[in-house]
Amino acid sequence: MTATSTAVEEKLHRRVINAWCMYDWANSAFATTIMAALLPPYFSGVAASNLPKAQATSIWGLSLAFSAALIALLGPVLGAIADHTGTKKRFLQSFLSVAIVFTALLFLVREGDWLMAVIFYVLASIGNAGANVFYDSLLPHVARQDEIDQVSTRGFAMGYLGGGILLLINLVWYMKPEWFGWMGITDGNSAVRASFLSVAIWWIIFSIPLFRYVSEPKATGTSRMINPIRAGFARLAETFQHIKRYKELAKFLIAFWLYADGIGTIIKMATIYGAEIGIGTADLAGALLLTQIIGVPFSFLFGWLAKRMGTKKSIYLALVVYTVISIAGYFMSQAWHFWVLAGCVGLVQGGSQALSRSLFGSMTPKARSAEFFGFYDISSKFAGILGPLLFSATAAIFKTSRLGIVSLVVFFISGAYLLSKVDEQSGIAVARTEDALAETVS
Repeated sequence: MTATSTAVEEKLHRRVINAWCMYDWANSAFATTIMAALLPPYFSGVAASNLPKAQATSIWGLSLAFSAALIALLGPVLGAIADHTGTKKRFLQSFLSVAIVFTALLFLVREGDWLMAVIFYVLASIGNAGANVFYDSLLPHVARQDEIDQVSTRGFAMGYLGGGILLLINLVWYMKPEWFGWMGITDGNSAVRASFLSVAIWWIIFSIPLFRYVSEPKATGTSRMINPIRAGFARLAETFQHIKRYKELAKFLIAFWLYADGIGTIIKMATIYGAEIGIGTADLAGALLLTQIIGVPFSFLFGWLAKRMGTKKSIYLALVVYTVISIAGYFMSQAWHFWVLAGCVGLVQGGSQALSRSLFGSMTPKARSAEFFGFYDISSKFAGILGPLLFSATAAIFKTSRLGIVSLVVFFISGAYLLSKVDEQSGIAVARTEDALAETVS
């Protein structure tokens, strides 16, 4: 192979990686503007304005748990089907379409429309989470083994940057609606509704590179005549039967499930918790924008740390910071408190999630990547069930959510302990042996 052809191949490889990372840029707008910054306080203050604050928080938490439960049940089977039929990108596109449509429909939610808001958000969340199963499953195919940590953290850094840019635009709309009367924005509420629509448009535009440049991994099914749904369930049953072959992967999933419960709850419930204790929408959204800004360099930093001190130790560091955040959150009462804690979240959020994804990907056989990432996403989705349920129960029983934030410490400590029991080198060796066997058979 000549130096020229090697350079061309490397250039194409870089383009594929950049295209894959751009999807993080695209879909993070949903996480920032919809999930975290603007929809929760809009739901509490406008859509559910006819309900008591604690009840609005409880309903919001239950809607998050419901959507998480549905995708948790669907994820592994859909992943198995996609592996068997070679349709990871097709499934990604289908779920993405659902997410974009119902995100755009949030534009219609007005005062008192809390049930409409819940329905549209639940369906958009299912579409987003389902698309992420297949997006994540492409990681082992686009990244080489020696660069998977760096590619994963780059994706999260791109997500912070993209999500942060759109959130900044949306925040300007909200704070200065008079500047944008020509867009139909007349007040803060219309600015928030326009922001929901902007997320859908942003998502469409910046998803294009992935579908254009990232190739569909080849199918692993032996026959196209087999019913793909039946094959998916059969593949899933086979995974359960042979789970002992991937015991390190299974241990990691349990650890991840625990600490991701705390991380996911902080991400999804922070602003509605802040709204409940009286922090204004501008401060809530602005502080989350700070999280995005800080998250960009620190996501890259965690990729660097993973090379220097190891992936697991870097995750431990993030969990220590999250533990401190949870304890400090109990005492939060002023807007500046929220700003400080949001900044601390920005230090570790992207790095902890990216390194968890890459550690899992390194222990995943490529031929089963969608199926196994279905299990990975099940862990995060079940985490998305218990955390919001805890907040909902706390809000209903104590008429406040303060005690819920402290309870998250249990998830971080127990998750870190179980992570310490994972032998990642053994898990990687099992995955590579499976890959070599698959290559021999094919």
